[in-house]
Amino acid sequence: MRFDGRRAVVRTSISVALATGLYGVSFGALSVVAGLSTAQTMALSLLMFSGGSQFAFIGVLGAGGAAGAAIATAGLLGARNGLYGPQVAPLLGVHGGRRLLAAQLTIDESTAVATAQTSLDDARTGFWWTGAGVFVLWNAFTLLGAVLGDALGDPRRYGLDAAAAAAFLALVWPRISGPTGTVARLVAGGAVLVALALTPFTPAGVPVLVAAAVAILVGMLAPLSPDEPTTSEHTGDVP
Repeated sequence: MRFDGRRAVVRTSISVALATGLYGVSFGALSVVAGLSTAQTMALSLLMFSGGSQFAFIGVLGAGGAAGAAIATAGLLGARNGLYGPQVAPLLGVHGGRRLLAAQLTIDESTAVATAQTSLDDARTGFWWTGAGVFVLWNAFTLLGAVLGDALGDPRRYGLDAAAAAAFLALVWPRISGPTGTVARLVAGGAVLVALALTPFTPAGVPVLVAAAVAILVGMLAPLSPDEPTTSEHTGDVP
């Protein structure tokens, strides 16, 4: 039974990694169109490794913006990953070099898969399989998109942008749609409304950060219902 549970987590991780990695084709192609070389495009995917930040970066450059503005916009959007650290660190319990590796792989998808699990072992399995899977496939498909470039046309016509978002939504939805998800629904609803309201008027990255702040505030102020599990109950033997 334990093996079957772990296998299910691995299957979920691979599915998410594939959906997200495929979208790297879009980034690679659009990056080259924006004026970056294949080497520069690969450096962004290998080192920055944050899809939203990477798209923001090439978006500013492609629109004629200065490098400083592109870096600031990408950094602003990528700041959300810093919020994931306190959430996944207790699950992983890593030190030294593995801590640096975990930091590189701490992204939306690896955090979502890890925190969706009900045991510490499954959380660790989900994090490492998802993070490593996304990293490998994202970079592989980034290279493919950068090399093929013009031959692909506009990658968005293949629906790859929707595939990544759909995979992430599939992970989050069970957490907010169940009978004990009152607080989660308040958090999600408030964050979505704030992000939608700010998107037309603020630079890329600002709506995400403000929405995250709203989510934290609502989560702190809204009391748990009596039957709603706490974090420690959800993750088994997590301290």
